[in-house]
Order: sequence, then structure tokens, then C-alpha cells
Amino acid sequence: MSRAFGEAFATLAAYEGVSVAAINGYAMGGGLECALACDLRIAEEQAVLALPEAKVGLLPCGGGTQVLPWIVGESWAKRMILCGEQVNAETALRIGLVDEVTKKGESFNKALALAEQVAKQSPTSVSASKKLIMSARSQPMKHAWAGEREAFVALFETDDQKEGVNAFLEKRKPEWKNQ
Repeated sequence: MSRAFGEAFATLAAYEGVSVAAINGYAMGGGLECALACDLRIAEEQAVLALPEAKVGLLPCGGGTQVLPWIVGESWAKRMILCGEQVNAETALRIGLVDEVTKKGESFNKALALAEQVAKQSPTSVSASKKLIMSARSQPMKHAWAGEREAFVALFETDDQKEGVNAFLEKRKPEWKNQ
């Protein structure tokens, strides 16, 4: 089971598009780890988030011990995992665990609105940017900067870059081809 959870959440995190979690209640254990695998997280005001596995003699097995510290910092990750601390939506927003808090019943629509914002961007640019953002976790800055410049130059060879510039100059919406 732990392998399946880990692989599923790793696959979600590696998705080239953008994933948005809409949290409308309790996101505990695997539920929070699923949300952590997403690029963006929206929580409703009544949401409660936690990784309580240590209370039953376990530990988060779907990436929680690895991803949570990157998102909220080591201290908050320790509070949530080692102390079993639950956080409400307001605290989750303050510590960077979620990107926005909505009123009850509005998280799904806000998640869709964010997805629509992403859909207006060049898919090739979004994919390249996401890879670079994720690579910041595992490589020195001097290598990351070089990778960023290489990706920027590579985008100049894409049809989407040409379409984006032409659409801007012609004051129209771009028609992305993901090429």
C-alpha cells in the first residue's frame, strides 16, 4: 500500500501540467499527501490539515516527510509530523501550506479558476517552468541558472513562442499547439 501511495503521488507531482487541490474538509494523512503532490492548494475556511501517522506508530509514506518541509519549512514540518499538530486553514495559509483560503463551498470553483488561468499560458512554457521550479529542490543554484537559460533559448524554437508573440502583437488570444 505504501508503495502504491508513493508512486501515485510521485506521478501526480511529475505531471507536466498543473494540478490544483481543492481542500474542503479534513486533509489528513494520505489526503494531505495527495494535496502536497499538487502544484497549488486551495482550502476552504473550515479545512483542517495534518499528517497524524505517528499517533498510530507510523509515518507519512506518500511523500509527506520529503515534500512538507520544502513547502512549509523544517520547523512546521516537524510540528505537524513529530508533534501531530493539526493546522486550520488560516494557519495553513500563513505557513504556505495552502495558496488561498475560500469560504465554504468555494474551493472547487477557485481551483477551476486557477486552472483556467494556467490554460491561458503556453503549455510548453508552463511545462518547462514547472520542471525548473521543481529542480530547484535538488540542484545548486549555479546549475539551475544554466538550465533556466537553456530552457529559455529552447522555447524560442517552439511554435507556441511564435504564436504567443504574434497573438500579443495582433492583440488576440493565442492558439496554443503545445509545440
